[in-house]
Parts: sequence; structure tokens; C-alpha cells
Amino acid sequence: MNIPSELKYTKDHEWIKIEGDIATVGITDFAQGELGDIVYVEVETVDETLDAEEVFGTVEAVKTVSDLFLPLSGEIIEFNEGLEDEPEKVNTDPYGEGWMIKLKISDASEVNDLLSAEDYKALISG
Repeated sequence: MNIPSELKYTKDHEWIKIEGDIATVGITDFAQGELGDIVYVEVETVDETLDAEEVFGTVEAVKTVSDLFLPLSGEIIEFNEGLEDEPEKVNTDPYGEGWMIKLKISDASEVNDLLSAEDYKALISG
């Protein structure tokens, strides 16, 4: 199970990489494994400003559709368009080419509510 220590996580299995006031968001290795083969990623919230924990899109696997929840409040500034043709990148490289959105963070203090790699590992270990 790959849980990079430099990232932050949510209880909803999103990861977030923060660089200044821009954050990259995707779903974790654990989440993609639970979902199975991902066939479609839909994000129709680009250029919208949403609050933390609001739904920013959906990920569709062979057997299920799951909502994607925003880890931090802010404006969604980019969608990974590579996922339109190759949604399976979420399965093969969830922390790299399988990223989903970039977000301009509006409230940096919310970072304190995110999970560390150790906290996330404890969460999924049950």
C-alpha cells in the first residue's frame, strides 16, 4: 500500500499535495484499489469556488460510482484532461499521472484538519 508521507489525506480517501496556494488533489492508492478498474472521471466544477467537503466530481468504476470530496475550500482551476482518454491512470499511478484537479486554496488554516500519512494509514488499517 503506497501512502506517500509528503502528502495530506482526507477520511474520504482523497490525497492533497500543497505547493504554495495551489493544491493538487486525487484519490489514494487504497481508494482506487477498493473501487477497482476506473472507467471514467467526471469533474464539471472547473472555475467554481467550493467549500471543503463539497462534491467536486465523480469517479466511475466498473461496479460503482463514487463522489469526490474537496479536501480544502478554494477555486478549482484545472482538471487533468489526460483522464478523459485514460481514466485507468488513476489505478496505475494515483499519486502521479492519475491526479484529478488543481485547486487555488482560499483558507490555508483548513490544512490543519487534514490527515497525515500516519493518521491515514491508521484509518484504513481499521
